[in-house]
Amino acid sequence: MVNDYYRIADLKYIAAGAAILASGGGGSYLDAVNIIKEFEATGWSGAIPVQEYDGATNCCVLAMMGSPDAAANMTLSDVNHSIANTISTFQQAAGFVLSCVIPVEIGAINTIVPFLAAAQTDNSISWVVDGDGAGRAVPELPQTSYGGSPNLAVSPCSLANNAGTLTAIQSATLKAGSAAQMEALAGSITSAFGSFAGIALWPSNISNQYALSGNYIKNTVSQTRALGQFLLTATTPPPTAIVACKIAELTDRAAVPVLTNFYITAIIQTTTSGSLDAGIIRLDNSPDQSKSTETHYLYNLNENLIMYSSLGSVPNIIAPDSICYYSESNGLGFSNATNDLALYFNSETGKSTGSTVSIIKVNAAPTLCKTPGVVASFAELLRNIGYAGALPYPQELESGI
Repeated sequence: MVNDYYRIADLKYIAAGAAILASGGGGSYLDAVNIIKEFEATGWSGAIPVQEYDGATNCCVLAMMGSPDAAANMTLSDVNHSIANTISTFQQAAGFVLSCVIPVEIGAINTIVPFLAAAQTDNSISWVVDGDGAGRAVPELPQTSYGGSPNLAVSPCSLANNAGTLTAIQSATLKAGSAAQMEALAGSITSAFGSFAGIALWPSNISNQYALSGNYIKNTVSQTRALGQFLLTATTPPPTAIVACKIAELTDRAAVPVLTNFYITAIIQTTTSGSLDAGIIRLDNSPDQSKSTETHYLYNLNENLIMYSSLGSVPNIIAPDSICYYSESNGLGFSNATNDLALYFNSETGKSTGSTVSIIKVNAAPTLCKTPGVVASFAELLRNIGYAGALPYPQELESGI
């Protein structure tokens, strides 16, 4: 049943593909690149099986949670210790041993975390599920296909810090009746740990008839890897339109360029009490605001949620559709983490670096939008940042989903 085996090169491809598909979230791409370099330097030369969930293996969702800016310059040690501490805490709470794990979302950090877990020798995790809960990165747990399942309980949920010694480990196991309740609890714990933590939740084992089956979006890891391979093996940076076509081809979701070769000319970014980075990014068709004839504003909460044009009366793009970054200057995507944005905006001068930024709209995965509660959850996030207008996929919203 194994679909493929992923090695170091494949992790590099995943990070590059996720840097676009994550819609601005999922962790810093530069941090992911550096973590993979550190991992490669350890001499690891294994191969990790990747396949669809078999409905018969102990599994859970595994991720890093928190603010990308608070976790700036995250290292392999940070991730490995967080993973090890979290898995140990979770297995004790859940009462079973994990044999596979699945990403919570598509993101440069969060899609490689399960692979780093499977590579560790101090656990029994031997393979990674080819899928995730959103087909993009999301601000909170309720915006996933896992969160709307009636038979896949979110509890127990375990979090742990990145301590490397037993006496310094901080961990917590939480119980809650919904993904929204768990988000509130886990966000507070994450902030107490220092704004990032490992997190394991949504257990799938014999006690719930391996309920992950049917509650995740299939093949998103392999799609992300294929996009990254396309980008990293290109001889020159592909045009934005070609990248959009490639995304549509791989994901079977419509993808279109909305902005091509604009510039980031202003950024406002803060970190919330729930360990989320909230920001507004201005994009102009000139690196100099005074010479711009077209301006767009992109609002994010870790992930990009909505983009407006100064020339239009309605938003360009609204979540749950993805608002994806790509640069023809280097042929790569990036996130809203400060170290990623620094390639495109100089915070010291308050000006564009001159590197171009394109925005690609990618339609939300159908499985995500049809999950009970997901569209309504995105609507609540949007209302909280001041948008209460119409959303894509109104039938899911109106039906009480």
